[in-house]
Amino acid sequence: MAVPADAPTEHVVLEADYIYEIREENSVVAEGNVEALYEGRVLRADRIIYNRTTDRVRATGNVVIVDTDGSQQFADEVEVNSDLADGYAIGFSARLPEGATIVANSAIRKKNGVNALEQVIYTSCQLCGDDTTPTWSLRARRAVLDQESQMISYRDAIIEVAGIPVFYLPYLSHPDPTSERRSGFLVPSGGLSSKLGAFYQQPYYWAISQSQDLTISPMVSANVNPMVELDYRKRFYSGGVKINTSITRETDFDSDGVRFGDEKWRGHIYGKGLFAISPEWKWGFGVETQSDDLYDRRYDLDGQGERRGLYTSQPRRLLSQIFAVGQGDSYYTDVAVLDFQGLRGADDSRTLPTVAPVLFSEKYWDLGDYGFAAVNASSAMLTRENGLNSQRLSVGGDWSDLNVLPGGFTFEPFAEMRADYYALNEDVSGEPDVSRAVGNAGARVSYPLVRPGKIVDIMVEPTVMAAWGFSNVNGTAIPIEDSLLFEFDEGDLFEANGFGNYDLYEGDGKVAAGLTARAVFRNGPEFATTFGRRWRSRTDPNFDVASNLDGTSSDWVASASADFGNALRLDTRMRLDDDGYKLNRIDARLSTNYKRLRAVAQYYNINERVSPLNRPDEGIFLRGEFKVTKSYSIIFGQLRDIVQNLNAQKEYGIAYEDDCSRFELVYQRSELIDRTLGPSESIQFRFSLKSIGEFGSSEFD
Repeated sequence: MAVPADAPTEHVVLEADYIYEIREENSVVAEGNVEALYEGRVLRADRIIYNRTTDRVRATGNVVIVDTDGSQQFADEVEVNSDLADGYAIGFSARLPEGATIVANSAIRKKNGVNALEQVIYTSCQLCGDDTTPTWSLRARRAVLDQESQMISYRDAIIEVAGIPVFYLPYLSHPDPTSERRSGFLVPSGGLSSKLGAFYQQPYYWAISQSQDLTISPMVSANVNPMVELDYRKRFYSGGVKINTSITRETDFDSDGVRFGDEKWRGHIYGKGLFAISPEWKWGFGVETQSDDLYDRRYDLDGQGERRGLYTSQPRRLLSQIFAVGQGDSYYTDVAVLDFQGLRGADDSRTLPTVAPVLFSEKYWDLGDYGFAAVNASSAMLTRENGLNSQRLSVGGDWSDLNVLPGGFTFEPFAEMRADYYALNEDVSGEPDVSRAVGNAGARVSYPLVRPGKIVDIMVEPTVMAAWGFSNVNGTAIPIEDSLLFEFDEGDLFEANGFGNYDLYEGDGKVAAGLTARAVFRNGPEFATTFGRRWRSRTDPNFDVASNLDGTSSDWVASASADFGNALRLDTRMRLDDDGYKLNRIDARLSTNYKRLRAVAQYYNINERVSPLNRPDEGIFLRGEFKVTKSYSIIFGQLRDIVQNLNAQKEYGIAYEDDCSRFELVYQRSELIDRTLGPSESIQFRFSLKSIGEFGSSEFD
């Protein structure tokens, strides 16, 4: 039967096993598998009474309300108006989208979608069978579930883990699992630190508009003055920016929290932006600066070393840059202005350069049967407050052609030439300017062999490169800026110029020979290797031992990889001495994500003879997680300095994880010593709750 509503076109559709009328009460009663439908909202119950006089519906027994958004609400008893929108419920519970559940002794629902709940429990954990104690739950005296704003607010909230109270908040609010981003307080962090003492940081997220937001995170500490951290993001039509900054007024302090020096304003800014100018051109910026060398380590701030633009800085060096990049079908151009800030103890800001600008541009042509040609221009202008200033301008071109000869050989002739001009300050370099011409001409010959098989495909390619270039091109007056830490390896084996940068150039005669092999199994595994060596016609004193181009022959260089998918991957790069095959350098990395184990292991060993540090360097890095059971895991990590017989860093812990939460208890120790900051250790307890966020601090030492 249909019960008319106020508007003649709107009806509540009522279905049941039995429907009858009580005239003296002006009521309609439905019993047995009752279902009422109004404008997409469904009410199911064992028994429903609709009173025409009061226009109210009372439902009892296994009551279920399915809302228009698909969320389900349950109750022992419900009384609502005829459009099933507002009323009250006894023994209320709701299953929200994304699996969250909220339970209350009673609930009052209004037409605007606001539910006022008493004696509330909220969790995003799945409850199965007789399991009535979720991994975590939020229990509160009172809560408001606003379906219009998609927010849930609590009074006198207690976080319980396995039914045990662990955290109390007088007020807490969070979006329901279907909510879009919105302003509000985020989960705080706090703990004890040897530097900061007891500290507490409370983030507030401000959704300024659909295209920008700001997170304000003030932190108070027992040992030092308050600090405020800000994270700002803005999306424009053509790009976006992201900025992380902080500010405080404080003295210096050491790893034990002992303050010294003058109190002054301190802070940092890490930011980046990228914008499209046209389909082929874009520009951007990256900014990295802080008031003190150790500011980020004192306050345990992340972000130093991230790539924020066209160039990436070295460890403990900040790089600010503004750049533009253009790339089309036949050209590429980039230009940038760079400024450096040193965070190392030995850094002197007066000797670090400002590069304004550094530029590279190339135009290339496909000549068809005559090969490929390109012309390029490059410049780098470096100025220092104290030290050598230099301005370099380079113009060059190159040509190559790939031919397949009878028998399957490939023959690739090539030629390149470049003119460099350096303007220098004479009082430092001894010369006002230097000019030179560099170039190489030669060919690569290879013989690729392929053998397909039922089980494995094998590919072997021996290659020989021979070239002759200009001699005596590396003058003593030319400043070495971009080639200080360059090392010739297997990636440069068949290049005519073994140096990929500008200030050093490999001329004279050279021959390189090597072999590349690959085996691809049909069932998945792949193996690959490259090894070879280079011979030179004469010694260039500008190439040191670390560069691997000193003398008349290089060390043997090799790389090898074995890929078994997620089960195992091994990548190794080696450098073997040209006399006796002694191991000069090895970098090996093993990674696995197979069944219960997820781990990365790295081993490195650098011989004293080729080390830029002029001492041997050997170590092992391990990091991973092993699942003991479905939910419990062991966390491990270690950085071992074998030469100094020292565990530079180590980490051990246990973790629990299920479908709605993750808990970690981790012990960490670092032996890092950087001026006034010394070794530290910590015990961290962190947990993250699905649909709410993370509790605890990841920076606790």
